[in-house]
Amino acid sequence: MDTDRLPGCYRHPDRDTGISCTRCERPICPECMISASVGFQCPECVRAGSGTGHHPTANAPRTVAGGVVAADPHLVTKILIGINVLVFLAALPSPALADQLVLIGGRYAEYLGGSVHGVASGEYYRLLTSVFLHVQWWHIVGNMIGLWVIGGPLEAALGRVRYLAVFLLSGLGGSALVYLLSEPYVRTLGASGAVFGLLGATVVLAKRLRYEMRPVIVMVVLMLVLTFVPLTGALTVSWQAHVGGLVTGALVGLGMLMPPAGRHRALVQWGTCAMVFLLAAMVILLRTAELT
Repeated sequence: MDTDRLPGCYRHPDRDTGISCTRCERPICPECMISASVGFQCPECVRAGSGTGHHPTANAPRTVAGGVVAADPHLVTKILIGINVLVFLAALPSPALADQLVLIGGRYAEYLGGSVHGVASGEYYRLLTSVFLHVQWWHIVGNMIGLWVIGGPLEAALGRVRYLAVFLLSGLGGSALVYLLSEPYVRTLGASGAVFGLLGATVVLAKRLRYEMRPVIVMVVLMLVLTFVPLTGALTVSWQAHVGGLVTGALVGLGMLMPPAGRHRALVQWGTCAMVFLLAAMVILLRTAELT
């Protein structure tokens, strides 16, 4: 019998944890822990807290990043997967739709009997629409599995709005690096840059919760190895999207997770998002000036 095993979460007994509620002392896992002024509390103790006359959400259960704990902690992840699947199905019979959504830097003259105007021609929306576009079944299956496995737990830890900000900014950061470093006529698409961003934020989350870092670092290294040394020569991987998304996600994750709880935490979080967005915008504008 293993007497050194950590206790299981009171809501999820199969999850070992070394953290307990500061009020009732019940063991709680990362999905259940709610940041308090000192330590963490369980959802029941937070709900049982006395009213203070503040807004109703003031006493609502909070995630480790300060977001409101939702009834379905994976709702945004499900919606993002649904959008990707719908765009994939819509683009299957319509190559013209894919042409309008794919990330391409310069003008693609006489492509498929017409012409495609790229980001440099003012079609900046491609930097984000390409994140939701896939044209091969294996591509979307792989990315959606990664989105579910990595994104689901991260959404539960951050809360819906903060999680969505990490996803969108990571996708934009990956696209910005693709736009900056790729040939202007290379077509790039897929959610892998955003998924790598979620992975970058997960590294920060593991550090914040003082988890064992080796499994997370091994996952990052493995995914980077597969980025630069693909399993098959027929598979073209955009390392720019992966690296750009990973770095962006880590930066936004630092801003979301590292500030201590307090009245200025939200200001730091959203200020970090604004700065990352402005940095990506600067890269995009510099590349546009170069191509035009």
